[in-house]
Amino acid sequence: MSERRRAGRLVVPPQQAPADRALLERSAIEELSHHADPWRVLRILSEFVEGFDALNEVGPAITVFGSARASAEDPYYAAGVKLGASLAKRGFAVITGGGPGIMEAVNKGCHDAGGLSVGCNIELPHEQSLNKYVDLGVEFRYFFVRKNMFVKYARGFVIFPGGFGTLDELFESLTLAQTGKIEHFPIVLFGTPYWRGLLDWMKESVLGSGAIAPDDLNLMSMTDDPDEAAEMATRPLPVRVSEPRAETGEPKAESR
Repeated sequence: MSERRRAGRLVVPPQQAPADRALLERSAIEELSHHADPWRVLRILSEFVEGFDALNEVGPAITVFGSARASAEDPYYAAGVKLGASLAKRGFAVITGGGPGIMEAVNKGCHDAGGLSVGCNIELPHEQSLNKYVDLGVEFRYFFVRKNMFVKYARGFVIFPGGFGTLDELFESLTLAQTGKIEHFPIVLFGTPYWRGLLDWMKESVLGSGAIAPDDLNLMSMTDDPDEAAEMATRPLPVRVSEPRAETGEPKAESR
């Protein structure tokens, strides 16, 4: 392992705790001083500014998540390459976590097809460097800043099989769509064998207990075809037409 790693625009020694851990865990000195957190806000603010500045001109993009542990021999890796190329041919950039596995595959497919390949890397206890197929790379200290970029600059998500990080992004995107924080944000699950059990559990247990509404399950679509996934994720925004009051059945003000 190299002796230094990237963290935003700084280079920090590997023995220093990641910024996220420093934010969430208070040391004895901080408990006494209470001064660290207010100053840390300025670092967080600067990270938002750097991210917005770097990604503001990306144009239409799709964010893709998936396991960092997938090898180049994994069938999902090959599918990721095809998806990246398909999105590039449709004029879309791809945004990934910038690491290995599925992220590398999607970046590779987009890069090789002439599209803009974006990677948003994160500071981790064990170094994760940007893969070589990233054209525009941004490094973050804080997960919540990075996650904001994944949503803000994308028009949809494609989610490959993955672990806790991938599941975190899936359920956050579902929450944002369910609560109306993002509108018409396609959420495409890639890999029917992998996701079917989760969807069955959500239908039988989560929906069955009344914790979600039936329509909430319609927030997701699923496919095993890279071109179909690209088509689903890039469908044009629906045209919204405001109905005249007379057609909605809403009483007019003077008749209330």
